[in-house]
Amino acid sequence: MTHNVGVIGLGVMGQRMLGNMAAHDLFDVVCIWDPDDDACARTKAAYPNAVVAADAGSLIGNALVDVVYIASPPATHRQHALIAMAEGKAIYCEKPLGVDVADSGDLAARTEASGCCCIVNFSLASAHAVGLVEGKLREGSLGDVAGVDVRLHFSIWPRDWQMGAAGWLARRAQGGFTREVLSHWVYLSERLFGPANLIHRDARYPEGDGAETHLHASLDCGGVPISVAGSIGGVGPDRVEYTVWGSRQSCRIYDWNRLQISDGGEWREAMTEIDDPRELGYRLQLDNAAAAFSGQSHTMPDFGAALSVQRLIEAML
Repeated sequence: MTHNVGVIGLGVMGQRMLGNMAAHDLFDVVCIWDPDDDACARTKAAYPNAVVAADAGSLIGNALVDVVYIASPPATHRQHALIAMAEGKAIYCEKPLGVDVADSGDLAARTEASGCCCIVNFSLASAHAVGLVEGKLREGSLGDVAGVDVRLHFSIWPRDWQMGAAGWLARRAQGGFTREVLSHWVYLSERLFGPANLIHRDARYPEGDGAETHLHASLDCGGVPISVAGSIGGVGPDRVEYTVWGSRQSCRIYDWNRLQISDGGEWREAMTEIDDPRELGYRLQLDNAAAAFSGQSHTMPDFGAALSVQRLIEAML
């Protein structure tokens, strides 16, 4: 079954999803909209079969659209999702649900009561590396888990490829690397080890309304300590690492889709048979989303799972 998608928001994430859906057999983007007329024109030129809607409400109400993909800034997610829910459309939303926890709690409750399929695009929901780590935890090959380290560093924020959205990504109200990046790894921690409790947090901010520059936090997930350290500044490569330390074997997910394993010695690469783990991740995520929209078994997080992550993230900030 092919799912007809309307895309709200034609920035970096919207364009990335458009490209991935165009290459996937189970999705067809039939309608697009962004408040930026130039973005609409550029996207229409690249995807001529997609209709440019007059506004977000017109896109959601388009009879051809059965899935609404929301890639607009976080503060707008709630309003678009509520309209889509009222129209009985499936919702595929970028994280976070929003920046106000109470509003997001109401949104999650409403979508659950509605019975609509509402999922959130945490990229690790379908990553092959995550599946391998889950298998190792399930079979006990890691032994006792001593803890998890999450390490993030970015020389600049927003990153070069995000500068088109710097107006909100660089600001404390909606942006910052904690919401944009750490949230994926908080989701993963709760998925692997259960509900998390925030034990300690320390966030540092520049003068003015800029987003955080440093974050340290400690979480407890079912007795597993999660140590978080994130920072911005300085020269050098970006760092995104999630390390599960086991008594028999340890695993490190890095660069989002790659996996290393240690039995006590040096890290060795896993998944060496996969040519492009990043592209595989995109395809698996859309396979997973398509299963959700078709009522089949899937592992995509719903709005309740995203709300849990948002509560933790906003508490850290």
